[in-house]
Amino acid sequence: MIAIGPQIRICHLYPDLMNMYGDRGNVIALRRRAEWHGLDPIVDEVSLDDRPDFLGYDIVFIGGGQDREQRLICLDFQRVKGSALAEAVEDAVALLAICGGYQLLGQYYQTANGEQVPGIGVLDLWTVAGKKRLIGNVIVETDAFGPLTTVVGFENHSGQTYLGQGLKEMGRVVLGYGNNGEDGGEGVVYRNTIGTYLHGSLLPKNPAITDHLLKQGLLRRYGQADLRPLDNSIETRAHEAAIRRARTKAR
Repeated sequence: MIAIGPQIRICHLYPDLMNMYGDRGNVIALRRRAEWHGLDPIVDEVSLDDRPDFLGYDIVFIGGGQDREQRLICLDFQRVKGSALAEAVEDAVALLAICGGYQLLGQYYQTANGEQVPGIGVLDLWTVAGKKRLIGNVIVETDAFGPLTTVVGFENHSGQTYLGQGLKEMGRVVLGYGNNGEDGGEGVVYRNTIGTYLHGSLLPKNPAITDHLLKQGLLRRYGQADLRPLDNSIETRAHEAAIRRARTKAR
């Protein structure tokens, strides 16, 4: 399909380091649905030592990674990108951060050895490594993207994340663990930033979030968000199949 609509610029942060469980699929989903909606997506890959103009992007994505990769990115945030990314968050650039990327938006991640890996601190949250790994399929109910809907994905993390006052969780856990396995919350929503533990990839299974990010990106840049209507029957069937599979495996 030839894109004829407005351009939408997507920044894929650290694709070479943060790509657990096919997180790259989220960027593929953003690009493809943008094309289907008649937009002209431009995707830039940005890694260590690069100095991107985050304010020039409409959507920023960062996936999840292991502790080693998170330490490298922590240093890069401290030396190169952290303040610019925090400025973009406050300027309402749409941002989706998965697992390790989500944790690094907060105050710190405390490893099992007690080491505190600092985040960029743009979100008042913190993460502490727990003794139990939180693994499995997840179903969440949320109204963060419009009418109450379900979000489905897969989580695998030992970090237990706690939100400070004033932050809103992305949704309530119906199945799985979520942020910490204790308070029933999953993820965070702040301005146009979404943080979540859901891999999977998240966006192909949940096109409502994909379109939400595209709309927020368009609104910030152009002041309007006219997405071409799509036939989502196949995507809806895939979403419902993922939920049925998650419920079946949980029995």
